[in-house]
Amino acid sequence: MAKQCEEATSSSLHPPPPVPKELYALNRSKLIGSLLQHLSSSNRPLKGFVLLQGGEEQNRYCTDHTELFRQESYFAYLFGVKEPGFYGAIDISTGNSILFAPRLPAEYAVWLGEIKSPSHFKEMYMVNMVCYTDEIVEVLHSHHEGSEKPVLFLLHGQNTDSNNFSKPAEFKEMEKFETDLSVLHPILTECRAIKSDTELSLIQYANDISSEAHVEVMRRTRAGMKEYQLESMFLHHTYMYGGCRHCSYTCICATGGNSSVLHYGHAAAPNDRTFEDGDMALLDMGAEYNFYGSDITCSFPVNGKFTSDQKLIYNAVLKAHDDVISAMKPGVNWVDMHKLAEKIILESLKDGGILIGDVHEMMTERIGAVFMPHGLGHLLGIDTHDPGGYPKEIERPKEPGLKSLRTARDLREGMVITVEPGCYFIDALLAPAMENSSTSKFFNHKEIARFKSFGGVRIESDLYITSNGADNLTNCPRQTWEIEAVMAGAPWPLEKNAATTK
Repeated sequence: MAKQCEEATSSSLHPPPPVPKELYALNRSKLIGSLLQHLSSSNRPLKGFVLLQGGEEQNRYCTDHTELFRQESYFAYLFGVKEPGFYGAIDISTGNSILFAPRLPAEYAVWLGEIKSPSHFKEMYMVNMVCYTDEIVEVLHSHHEGSEKPVLFLLHGQNTDSNNFSKPAEFKEMEKFETDLSVLHPILTECRAIKSDTELSLIQYANDISSEAHVEVMRRTRAGMKEYQLESMFLHHTYMYGGCRHCSYTCICATGGNSSVLHYGHAAAPNDRTFEDGDMALLDMGAEYNFYGSDITCSFPVNGKFTSDQKLIYNAVLKAHDDVISAMKPGVNWVDMHKLAEKIILESLKDGGILIGDVHEMMTERIGAVFMPHGLGHLLGIDTHDPGGYPKEIERPKEPGLKSLRTARDLREGMVITVEPGCYFIDALLAPAMENSSTSKFFNHKEIARFKSFGGVRIESDLYITSNGADNLTNCPRQTWEIEAVMAGAPWPLEKNAATTK
């Protein structure tokens, strides 16, 4: 077993792919094209500047300990700048881009290394000009034609996942400009919703190394370990072999009853349980490469062998996962996909004797939300929950389960979206539903009691919408026999002769 794991790890020594410098220039060009189209249709002047402010390094509370910096996502999308303290502008009339770098003190070179020149950043980030942040007013005015104040299109709009608002750029002497806070955000957000081939290649790489890491964790999982050991193995693999310093989100390494806690792994539940023989594990972990992320969940028995109950729940979720993927294509509505997943899970639970009655009635009474209270999936890109799920014209559903959907859009070619159905036994949802006079009739109370400490199962893959379907970017064992084979030491992907015996 150890030798097979060693071989799998040594085969992972592949260098991370280079990031084409043209990526961010293409993103800027895409934005300016959409912005000019909007201004033209609104009979507005085709001039002004898009101006974004990058992120700032933050110290931990009142100490001088600096947290690891990660660039603000919209700024990363347009400029790709890894360093803090930058501003970026795009001249709408010419498409020319200008970076404004912080003017660093001489002491910087002593403690943090060489102070890079503007020409260094100009070449690295493929922009037309690099100046310093204390030159913003002078430079933008010098590139403006006309006697009126230049217009700055600033980023201000609501993220429909977090309900937080993007921060518009701020600097001294802003009164020397006209500002527009309404136009940029929806247009730039929609640009991010449709991925280019180059963006897709980075998301694919993040998926490849994350899928590989999930398989390594499966292989090394043994009853009696701590949940955080699984997290540690994943983080080590994606960084050591994939060059991924950042994770897309805080890892969820839930076992036993913890796997029914949807956002387990946070500071108050820090992946610290010792799991036991007979437990299921639910591992939701994804690496980030050059800002672009992945989001993958695998569920499996920690001892490497599914029980009949574990198979029942797992296969219910797997069928929902696979049937949704088969139905996905441009024009398909995501709410309909969520309902399809719910219906399949409810049918499977009825076939397994856990539920009783008519599935159509269950759907009307929203029983699906009792077992899957979260949405089926979300857009994925530079953010794990990428923006664009609810453009102005799309209304959020209000029913249980459906209200948790991070998008209600029709699928479009070029989107990347997760498919993550789940089935959980959550006391806080089951108890009221089983006591309610309208819904208690659907539950086999004796069978439900058997699953009280089961936890839950989630299976999550990342999908790219093509012209006539969807490509699965994730490559993890999914069938129960595949998982058992890999956990017993088989290579992944399985060899052809092993696959044909099933």
